[in-house]
Amino acid sequence: MITEKLQKAINDQIAAELWSANLYLSMSFYMEKEGFGGMASWLKKQSAEENDHACQMASYLIKRGGVALVDKVDVVPNEFGTPLEVFQQVYEHECRVSKMIDELTDVASAEKDKATQDFMWGFVREQVEEEATAAGIVEVLKKAGEAGIYYIDDKLGARK
Repeated sequence: MITEKLQKAINDQIAAELWSANLYLSMSFYMEKEGFGGMASWLKKQSAEENDHACQMASYLIKRGGVALVDKVDVVPNEFGTPLEVFQQVYEHECRVSKMIDELTDVASAEKDKATQDFMWGFVREQVEEEATAAGIVEVLKKAGEAGIYYIDDKLGARK
């Protein structure tokens, strides 16, 4: 059985993951409108990944005897700027999510819930990758400049 405090923390993270999914979907729509179909595709896949994180957390919570909630998800922005600015925002957002995951892992530790700590470590490791990927895209976009942006767009569109 999972504690009320940990159940609330996981449900808060579920809401945050769903907000992230909506953010990336909004970014995807924006990039498609701006003519960057590859970046739009990459962001749409990132949206699906965040939604999957929420579902994994909900399933885990249910398995532990908790109640998973789909709470109110706040409105996300709709305008984002240049492709570089979009991916800088992606990187900054991933850093915030990493901090939230760390805090959730700390709650599990404080509640002496080793199963949840172990479960959350998978997300901690994944966040390291997501931050690194976003930082890498930002660096490549900085180097590509105006002329190389369409090449980068094409490469990002190849994401599996």
